[in-house]
Amino acid sequence: MIEWVKVEDVQANEYNPNKVATPEMKLLYESIKLDGYTQPIVTYKLENGKREVVDGFHRNRILKEHKDIAKRTYGYLPVTTIEKPIDERMASTIRHNRARGTHQIRSMSEIVIDLTKEGWPEEKVCKELGMELDEVIRLKQISGLKEAFSNHSFSKSWEEFEKKYYDVK
Repeated sequence: MIEWVKVEDVQANEYNPNKVATPEMKLLYESIKLDGYTQPIVTYKLENGKREVVDGFHRNRILKEHKDIAKRTYGYLPVTTIEKPIDERMASTIRHNRARGTHQIRSMSEIVIDLTKEGWPEEKVCKELGMELDEVIRLKQISGLKEAFSNHSFSKSWEEFEKKYYDVK
């Protein structure tokens, strides 16, 4: 369901790795100016009644920074609300970003680490974020945190090598 809420009641999240360059922000402004809001901002309703952006931070920013857009919408944003815990909202943000082809590697590694700390096994990270296992492992390596690999199953191939070539008993 789409609702219209006051822009003051919508705030950014602290984990979105999506960045938009100036030319693309100008294009987003022109798009909203000419076509209106064609997609709602995906939000999560906080206990204080405000909304936290899950997806649509830059569409939210356009309304806050451009008086002509705010005037057209009477200072309201179209939002849809999801009810999910923080780890699932983070995954949702990444899915939205990746579906558009925009995300930043450094921030992605931080999110992979956060989800790992939440107890997500690599297989779940892969499935929920639409990633390959080698990508998840590379992002963990970028972080430099050894705890990122605490639940990782490592190959025992060296044992097979020793048995085959050194006859270790």
